[in-house]
Amino acid sequence: METEQTHLEDLNALMLRRREELEELKRRGINPYPYLFSRSDFSADIIRSFSDDSPQRNVAIAGRIVSIRRMGKASFCHIQDSRGKIQVYLKRDDIGELYDAFRLLDIGDIIGVEGFVFRTKMGEVSVHAKRYELLTKSLRPPPVVKEKTDEEGRRVVYDPFADKELRYRQRYVDLLVNPGTREVFIKRSKLVTSIRKFLDARGYLEVETPILQPLYGGAFARPFVTHHNALDVDLYLRIADELYLKRLIVGGYEGVYEFAKDFRNEGMDRNHNPEFTMLELYVAYQDYLWMMELVEQLIGAAALEVNASQKWKVGDREIDFTPPWKRVSMFDAIEQNTGKKLRGKSEKELLAIATELQLEIAPRAGPGAIIDEIFSELVEPKLIQPTFVTDYPLEMSPLAKRHRSEPGLVERFELIVNGHELCNAFSELNDPIDQRMRFEEQMKLRDRGNEEAQMLDEDYLRALEYGMPPSAGLGIGIDRLAMLFTNQSSIRDVIFFPQMKPER
Repeated sequence: METEQTHLEDLNALMLRRREELEELKRRGINPYPYLFSRSDFSADIIRSFSDDSPQRNVAIAGRIVSIRRMGKASFCHIQDSRGKIQVYLKRDDIGELYDAFRLLDIGDIIGVEGFVFRTKMGEVSVHAKRYELLTKSLRPPPVVKEKTDEEGRRVVYDPFADKELRYRQRYVDLLVNPGTREVFIKRSKLVTSIRKFLDARGYLEVETPILQPLYGGAFARPFVTHHNALDVDLYLRIADELYLKRLIVGGYEGVYEFAKDFRNEGMDRNHNPEFTMLELYVAYQDYLWMMELVEQLIGAAALEVNASQKWKVGDREIDFTPPWKRVSMFDAIEQNTGKKLRGKSEKELLAIATELQLEIAPRAGPGAIIDEIFSELVEPKLIQPTFVTDYPLEMSPLAKRHRSEPGLVERFELIVNGHELCNAFSELNDPIDQRMRFEEQMKLRDRGNEEAQMLDEDYLRALEYGMPPSAGLGIGIDRLAMLFTNQSSIRDVIFFPQMKPER
């Protein structure tokens, strides 16, 4: 078995040879890094539009060499661009001295080719080069991924660049050699575009709010702290943009949204990255029941636009986003899945139930955190099809309006899909006196050692005192939604450059 040392020695030898080729190219007067190339065509378009009985067509293409087959007076290579790959035929009689320089090129180099389209004797649509130009000399050999088509027409890949950690650390290589990775991020981009189009069509305004905040709020999380030298003050990377967006509702906008980068200083796993993307939306004169209908419409429309269906496989399960989705209250969901009735229980009783259910609860967690732990561990993983879980305990939701008919609850829902929370929404609390009391209760939890309890924000309270209309608010985790839409099992598979432990 090849040792790591042998591998590094081989890699260093290949890199040394490429540098020698680079110097030889320069000696021949060839610029290995020119400034531009006038490309007019793409591989997939050329192949799709070619017809044997059409007039000869001249093209100019550019891309990365992914295979080379050298012969005496003629050679073949495949080049890959952003839309696919195509074969290039190079003949000494056509390109003269450039043919001799072609032996100094490698897999990974980027070239531009001018020529005409034809079909080879083997039936492959190709470009007959009349001229080529080296655009970038690659000094590090990319992984060579081999593939073939089996008897049933399926593409089979050999020696893939498959090491997960290496793919996350070297996403540029992953994108180079794994077309499936590129497709995931193209779908993610289409997902964001479709959501933006949906909201813009309803007249909601896309805005930007501060990432550096003097006081963090809007969620239960520990923040990242930084220091502003000129002001000599500590600032926080936002954990949510909720309180700033609701300030804009106070200011007179009736529908605002933001695709926000949020930052939470907490653990990392398949569903959590310390830097992530949220969509938050706030609409005046609406409530959480209206927002449930909007979420069904929004995600349903995105599913049709991105995946051309509201049903698809996620892992070994088919998820059906066809509305209407199931609705169940939080306490009913807990009772259905654990047999325990938690409504009206004291903190001591809740702690005893959690212990009976073999759950570990942090000291001084508080009743809301105990209920949340029971739900998260024993109920949420069982909710596979889209389910609105509604009507949460008051102590779990300091920014949500009290339930209009159920004392002790708030008007809140979470959307759970495939065992994970996808979005969170409220009828927003707009009573400044009630909001102050809720903040004060949160500060008591902080005094008990709960570092994730929310802070008391005097400026936000001042904004509410000017008057905020009744409003509905929504937060959607874009990364988790992208995981579902692209059938990926880890959040790192839908973030270009996920956070990683330091490289050894």
